[in-house]
Amino acid sequence: MLLLPTEREELLMEKYKSILIADTTREEREKIVAESIGNIDGACDGCMAGLTDMYQDYIDGKKEIKEINMAFKANYESGADGPEKTGCGYADY
Repeated sequence: MLLLPTEREELLMEKYKSILIADTTREEREKIVAESIGNIDGACDGCMAGLTDMYQDYIDGKKEIKEINMAFKANYESGADGPEKTGCGYADY
C-alpha cells in the first residue's frame, strides 16, 4: 500500500529541506543565501555585499555553509587579525 504524504507533511518536508550542496541546485543555493542575508540592495554601509561574497563558495558548490561559518568563527574567535591583549587594568594593583 502506497501512502501519499498529506498536505501538512509536504509543507513540513519543504520547510525542512536539506541545504547541503548535494541536495540543492545552484539556483536554490542562491535563493537560500539571498533569503538568509536579507535585502542586500537596501541602503546600508556596504557590509551586506561582503556577506554575499563570503558565501560565494557555497553558491558555487565548493564549500558547505557549515564550513564557511566555522572558518569565519574560528578567525573571529582567534583574534588573528585583532589587537593583542595586554592585560586588564585590575591586575596591576
